[in-house]
Amino acid sequence: MDVVEKISSQKAINLENEYGAHNYHPLPVVLERGEGVFVWDVEGKKYYDFLSAYSAVNQGHCHPKIIKALTEQAHKLTLTSRAFHNDILGTYEKYICDYFGFEKALPMNSGAEAVETAIKLTRKFAYEKKGIEENKAEIIVCENNFHGRTTTIISFSNDEDARKNFGPYTAGFIKIEYDNLEVLEKVLKSNSNIAGFLVEPIQGEAGVYVPSEGYLSKAKKICEQYDVLFIADEVQTGIARTGRLLATCGNCNCSDKSCSEIPDVKPDILILGKAISGGVYPVSAVLTTNEIMDVIKPGQHGSTFGGNPLACAVAIASLDVVKEEKLAENAYRLGQLFRSEISKFIETTELVSGVRGKGLLNAILINDTEDSKTAWNLCLKLRDNGLLAKPTHGNIIRFAPPLVMTEEQLMDCVSIIKKTINEFDF
Repeated sequence: MDVVEKISSQKAINLENEYGAHNYHPLPVVLERGEGVFVWDVEGKKYYDFLSAYSAVNQGHCHPKIIKALTEQAHKLTLTSRAFHNDILGTYEKYICDYFGFEKALPMNSGAEAVETAIKLTRKFAYEKKGIEENKAEIIVCENNFHGRTTTIISFSNDEDARKNFGPYTAGFIKIEYDNLEVLEKVLKSNSNIAGFLVEPIQGEAGVYVPSEGYLSKAKKICEQYDVLFIADEVQTGIARTGRLLATCGNCNCSDKSCSEIPDVKPDILILGKAISGGVYPVSAVLTTNEIMDVIKPGQHGSTFGGNPLACAVAIASLDVVKEEKLAENAYRLGQLFRSEISKFIETTELVSGVRGKGLLNAILINDTEDSKTAWNLCLKLRDNGLLAKPTHGNIIRFAPPLVMTEEQLMDCVSIIKKTINEFDF
């Protein structure tokens, strides 16, 4: 088959249904091209992308600087494995450590791989540095978390679709309520085998749940009190998405000070992915201290593609774009505007009961039950009106456009959302 053969949307969908695993339920739109905040389907219809590949495309589709880095490196060297050194890995590792203020980086590919890496680091550090008895270490996680879909990660998930019939599950995790400092301290006080606390600064997949003011900083202090590692999964919230370089930068505003230099909450282990590559190539990373990272010795952890030259070149360019174009500041400003406009609008409609979020990671709550199809049908109407978004947890619609969006484009999208909701027929 000619890979550039032009096919219709329906034929593309039919081919996926016939030959692909049915592990996703995508919105019925077939995309062919993207540029900035826009994508086009195979019939040529133009849409605003209001999902950004789950916050992987923060820098916008096909950013020219990132694509240039990709193509230039692809013509020179793409993969050596870690059996040999390459000329860009060390440069990238120094760059990302300096960028976020850490001492060591371990490059991986997917977000789930980075989470697994953080889990292994936490356990090994607990046995070799803290003196916890081997195979006894436990990690605290939060209910309604989303950290990926590997066997270990689904073992501490609440999502029955992700868990059911995939057992037996991996032991060693304790689930507690999100945004509850009292129960966190209670578990730490009663269990000396706790090695770490793994948390999302904002629970994105669960419906963009933003914790109480000060939750992250207080949780970090409690972890310090009990000598437990604080592990921040910023795969979705990192790289300027929430209006700051990292969501764990507390209440700082990137237009006032550098989040990378003055973090309000500095994790012991930071997990990054998605927008590290601007959506161009799979790149993830785990950042931590020398003391923690040095428990990993040759042969104990690795990845054939982790830290490959292509990934390193793309990541450096992608992170350059975030600072050069002040994307955190833009996300902060436009996020404030979006929530203000939608908050005023929902006072006029019974269909939407609330809006929440930080920066350009936001969600609206549809006034219906989780098992209804209202949010899905509303997303279909949004698609018809030129805006792509997707429901999460049944009655919640997540809105996360590329951070290169302008105020004029945002207000155009707000108009589309208002128009669609006003015209929606239950």
